[in-house]
Amino acid sequence: MDQMSVTLDAPLAETEAKVRDALAAQGFGVLTEIDVAATLRAKLGVERPPLKVLGACNPTLVNRALERSLDVALAIPCNVVLDAVSPERTRVSVADPAALMPGEVFAELVADARERLSAALTSLHS
Repeated sequence: MDQMSVTLDAPLAETEAKVRDALAAQGFGVLTEIDVAATLRAKLGVERPPLKVLGACNPTLVNRALERSLDVALAIPCNVVLDAVSPERTRVSVADPAALMPGEVFAELVADARERLSAALTSLHS
């Protein structure tokens, strides 16, 4: 899947706090949180490096997208993945909105969402 990502020299917990702030600055709230590593450990006894999925949503963009097509509901919330590539490095990835909402009817919204998500990721380096 097409994605946008950055890798930070920071542990997952520190990165998560920065990601939440960066998303909020762009109008996104976190609606869901899945600790994939903890779930796999609890359900399957599988150990893996920390991996979290934050379900982010910008209500204004979602409302505008749903006005165009209810099929967009299949792609919300927008998943932001935090993957501990080492104890002191975390990759933050988000699907490219164009991959989730193809077509001309969504072009304006895709551009807006991509700009906001890109700005959030870029701000993580400051």
